[in-house]
Amino acid sequence: MLKRLGAEFLGTALMVFLGCLSIKLEMSNLLISSTFGIAVFIAILVIRNTSGAHINPAVSIAFYRSNHLEKNALLPYIFAQLLGALAGALIVGQHGFTNFKVDLGVGIIIEVMITFLLMMGIYFIISKTDDTRIVALWVGFVVALLAFFFGPYTGASMNPARTFGPNLISGEISVIPIYWITTIIGAVLASQCYKILEKSKLNSNIDRV
Repeated sequence: MLKRLGAEFLGTALMVFLGCLSIKLEMSNLLISSTFGIAVFIAILVIRNTSGAHINPAVSIAFYRSNHLEKNALLPYIFAQLLGALAGALIVGQHGFTNFKVDLGVGIIIEVMITFLLMMGIYFIISKTDDTRIVALWVGFVVALLAFFFGPYTGASMNPARTFGPNLISGEISVIPIYWITTIIGAVLASQCYKILEKSKLNSNIDRV
């Protein structure tokens, strides 16, 4: 378990560090979103075979609900991810925090929607292949794409840990609960859809027999 938690810590720290560093360097929206995508790609490539490379509490919660993560690992995973995000943010400093640049109601809808899309994208690729390189490339691409289109409006968090670390360091703590709630709702909705689709697929296979 310690090896898995260490992997989650390092993967989340890497993602937050590289992503927020690109913001600190005042890169363009395209380069910032690409950097987050590349960071996720690297993290999955390096640690997926050790921990599954969730690097996101919302993903861990969704995976727990869909039986991809055991119950006794859920809270330790989340704790390791939060510590990793904090470590990555501490290295970069007060840069990269997320905030809503649109009406709060619109921002909430966006975060729920893009986290749902991210999680459905993850479920899609792991149902098609177990090749870590393909999974890493696909998930990194989805993160970069969503971040590019929605980053200017909400920061495109999609990840409670990604917001927790930078926002805590920067003192922007008032919005942390909103990002937590919205991203978790989006992931849970995706897990529910996945379970329904899997059940439908199973019933279809039974009917054929």
